[in-house]
Amino acid sequence: MAIPVSYNLRNLIVRKTTTIMTALGITLTVAVLLSVLALLNGLQTAFESSADPLQLLVMRKGSNAELSSAITRDVYQTVKSMPGIARAEDQSLASLEMVTVINLPSVDSPEGMNVTLRGILPIGIQMRDGLKIESGRWFRAGQREVVVGKSIARRYPDAQLGKKLRFGRGEWEVVGVMDGGQSAVNSEIFGDLNQTSSDFNRADALSSILVRATDGATVPALVNNLNDDRRLGVAAVTEKEYYDSQMVSGRILQYLGIFISVIMAFGSSFAAMNTMYAAVSRRSREVGTLRVLGFSRGSILLSFLIESLLLSIVGGLLGCVLVLPLNNITTGIGSFVTFSEISFNFRVSPEIMAAGVVFALIMGALGGFFPARSAARTEILTALRDM
Repeated sequence: MAIPVSYNLRNLIVRKTTTIMTALGITLTVAVLLSVLALLNGLQTAFESSADPLQLLVMRKGSNAELSSAITRDVYQTVKSMPGIARAEDQSLASLEMVTVINLPSVDSPEGMNVTLRGILPIGIQMRDGLKIESGRWFRAGQREVVVGKSIARRYPDAQLGKKLRFGRGEWEVVGVMDGGQSAVNSEIFGDLNQTSSDFNRADALSSILVRATDGATVPALVNNLNDDRRLGVAAVTEKEYYDSQMVSGRILQYLGIFISVIMAFGSSFAAMNTMYAAVSRRSREVGTLRVLGFSRGSILLSFLIESLLLSIVGGLLGCVLVLPLNNITTGIGSFVTFSEISFNFRVSPEIMAAGVVFALIMGALGGFFPARSAARTEILTALRDM
């Protein structure tokens, strides 16, 4: 015969002070974990949205980032004529690009943060599916004009539409704000390839080539052809592989956040354990009465365990509510690969909230099992003697 759950609910309400304090500890632990998971989810979404399964990034052999790569125009002319590269409007879908970083003062860092500047060809803009102008217009070839990502415009006061940025050999006018959806493009500044490379004295020392394969089956063959051609001295990786490598900054935060959450979880579990041990001690007469009424040891163990789990569910749900305001808030993180800031939004998804509730239940189970077992092992005569 099972003990009604209403019995556990009434006990939690009667002991409202200890219930609230224990639930609060679980709430804060869950909130810390969910904050880290939401941050990582937003960063991963930004990188996944940037990767096209048909596109490859070609860099100098031995380079692990566009910033440290060097590609000449002669190599570009050879690469774009290789078989397996898609064509549109009678031109190869291959974009020669230059990547560098410039320093801009931000809302969070007035002394300045590194931001990615990309010199790009018109075909490079066309190859980034879903990229559009949110306000203003695209830059004109040969002009000292730039278009900034929407996250850049939001976080950097000097990068607003109509303002001028100073880098290279002079000032550049911000003529547009671009929207790349959830992709990392929102954290970049685009300018004309020839003009930007001239300003940085890199007319023939560019960074990378973005190419698109004709279809999914062609991708592995194209990667092998590029990597095996000794004349070129290049290495090709898929965009997915490249952006996956940039998650290293997020993984450090992930490990740190999980470590802190585990430490807090132990504390919360011990708090729940103390609460339940105190409840068992105060309710020994109730336990004895329940045993006299015919409830088995298993029923009592299950009842006290359910009480602990109910307490943890309350804490888990409150933790989800506490972290919900972070959803879609824009933040940034420095990348150890690009040495620039990547802006993205916190993403509190249903899966993350479900993980938070499960985490809370685990804490409740760990904190409630031993007190529940203690209650179940209480002898009837010992319990009734305290009446």
